[in-house]
Amino acid sequence: MAVSPSTLSLLVLASFLAGTVDAIGGGGGLITLPALLAAGLPPVLALGTNKGQSVFGSGAALLRYARAGLVDGRVARITFPAGFVGSLGGASLVLLAPPAALRPVVLGLLVVVAVVLALRPAAPAPRPAGAHRSLFVAAAIALVIGTYDGFFGPGTGTFLIFGFVLLFGAGMREASADAKVVNFASNLAAVALFGSQGLVAWQVALPMAAGQFAGGLAGAHLAVRGSDRLVRWVVLAVVVALVAKVGTDLAGG
Repeated sequence: MAVSPSTLSLLVLASFLAGTVDAIGGGGGLITLPALLAAGLPPVLALGTNKGQSVFGSGAALLRYARAGLVDGRVARITFPAGFVGSLGGASLVLLAPPAALRPVVLGLLVVVAVVLALRPAAPAPRPAGAHRSLFVAAAIALVIGTYDGFFGPGTGTFLIFGFVLLFGAGMREASADAKVVNFASNLAAVALFGSQGLVAWQVALPMAAGQFAGGLAGAHLAVRGSDRLVRWVVLAVVVALVAKVGTDLAGG
């Protein structure tokens, strides 16, 4: 599907902003998916194209976090395949149940995330000496939320950050890095599925990918150079936006 040069320029700008926000606290799809729909892409093609461009943003952010030493290779070797398999499974579930059925559940979960993050201290409590982070817990987080991303998607990065902070004992910046491993894997799986069905408008996705890549690097750099407080406030802002979006969808649907 062709779009005008001016529309494509606006989509690239939207992808840069989305990549920046998503690299810090998740929620980049709140910017790019509505932009693609506004540009006239049919819903299914918009979903596929969104994954086609967002995989570059999550990949760029992952590279920046890895360079900063925030990616634990031992954990990533477990969470990457778990997220990939989960996303493939979730996408298959779309054939069995409508994603709209998840909206009330997502809204409730987002409210819980917002409350816990708002009340949680800015810095995580220090872990006892010798404490061991369970790889099983990390794999479970990646598999469950990867499945959710393949099936429905809104707030995936935010839920991943929340899960790694609350269940895995990570700091906010480390959780953002852990989240990007899973997010990149789930995006790759979704791109493979959508692409095989001809549901990615690559003439739109590839220019947007350049914006995503730059935004992903910029956002991850801000998170690396900033503090846990910065990541927490960005996550909270994304949660509020997601609550508004999902709540509006429920009211209208």
